Amino acid sequence: MAEKEIAIKAQGLEVSFLIQRQGISSIKQYLLSFGGQKLFEKKKILKGVDIEIYKGECFGLLGKNGSGKSTLLRTLAGIIPPDKGSIKINGRIAPLLALGAGLEIEMSGIENIKLCCTLMGMTQKEIKASMSDIIDFSELEDDVNMQVKRYSSGMMARLAFSMVVATSPDILVVDEALAVGDLGFQNKCMAKISELRQQGTTIIYVSHNQEEIKRICDRAAWLKDGKIEKIGSVSEVGDTYLEQFN
Repeated sequence: MAEKEIAIKAQGLEVSFLIQRQGISSIKQYLLSFGGQKLFEKKKILKGVDIEIYKGECFGLLGKNGSGKSTLLRTLAGIIPPDKGSIKINGRIAPLLALGAGLEIEMSGIENIKLCCTLMGMTQKEIKASMSDIIDFSELEDDVNMQVKRYSSGMMARLAFSMVVATSPDILVVDEALAVGDLGFQNKCMAKISELRQQGTTIIYVSHNQEEIKRICDRAAWLKDGKIEKIGSVSEVGDTYLEQFN
């Protein structure tokens, strides 16, 4: 049996953030903080995460709010540098993370499309050829020349998803960004994700919808308090994760 190709391999990932311990209400209080009053403390979010994701698989990530899922995705996508550990990415990765992340709200929808596609390495010829498909998929034909700051949350989700999938990434990272918007567009996005899977795209998917995870993912990991609690088949990990709520 041929050995599976690895799309992402992370070892010993550690990420910490500075957390404000108490509010700063005056310049005096801020200056006093340099005299021994610690207003910030370092909180470790990821605590030695090891993970391997294979090429062409759809990998689900489960965990309660605050478990470190979004931090892990942002670290894998290269948005947050780890304090410790290593990451190897085999292919071009495209993140679809928090709503509106990466969008320039002062720019119009069409300007954002051009910017995003350029940053993802598409040529001007490729952008021009893809423009109509991106707009059609987003269903924003009447609003694409409007500033993004005037978009609803659902419109932002439409624009972001349409741009990201148009770049044909090797690895697609989706962090609950499809939870907004109408049901019809969510179903359209899920159909597109299934299409990308069939084309061999590696997908990392986060959702609180357990049935959705089981339906589209091959394997999954349960992240608990910044550590991988369990990793394996999506049904096994999903069932174990749900047991804690019984």
